[in-house]
Amino acid sequence: MRTPPDRPRWSRRKRRTIALGLLTAAVLLTALTYAAAQAAWYGGLVVLIEVFYHPLPYGAAVLVLIVLALLIGIRSRMTRTLLLVPLLGCALLASPLALLVFGSMPYKTADRPAPGRSDRSLVIHEGAAMIDPLWWVSVDAGSGLTARRWPVGYFNGDAPDNALTSAEWDGPDRIKLAIQGGQVFVVALDPETGRPERRVRAG
Repeated sequence: MRTPPDRPRWSRRKRRTIALGLLTAAVLLTALTYAAAQAAWYGGLVVLIEVFYHPLPYGAAVLVLIVLALLIGIRSRMTRTLLLVPLLGCALLASPLALLVFGSMPYKTADRPAPGRSDRSLVIHEGAAMIDPLWWVSVDAGSGLTARRWPVGYFNGDAPDNALTSAEWDGPDRIKLAIQGGQVFVVALDPETGRPERRVRAG
């Protein structure tokens, strides 16, 4: 009876190449997620924010890529254990904090085109900090891959008077925001770029 042939094993060079590729993908994904978070705060590209501003799933993907890189690139079981155990332990300890911080990421609740301008829209995202409702108001200006998202206002409903009650256009270059306490914020936008002249905050 013939014995089955041994399965071909990857060469050391091939294992290292694959591991390096996985680590490179993890670094790239981390960089894109960070860039998207920065873009969301400083008037970055809408496409970058929409695709990569998801820290929780991408953080999990980065962890998986790193674990695979270590499993493939290192043949010694002892070395694998020494590297993987603290890595997975830290990930396990950090998971509750990550769920607390990123588990209720903002979600879009409104996207209102500007009057007379198809290249500009008022965007509202809602989220929560524990039990406190949060609102983010921004303006998407431009079209296609070059559209930019400019932050306009942030509202924290920990005090009911700071809750956002309305956000609307007051012409193609002005936004009117009102909170439950009665205060009204009017923010002018640059007619060319759509960039707000100021950011407002309540709470």
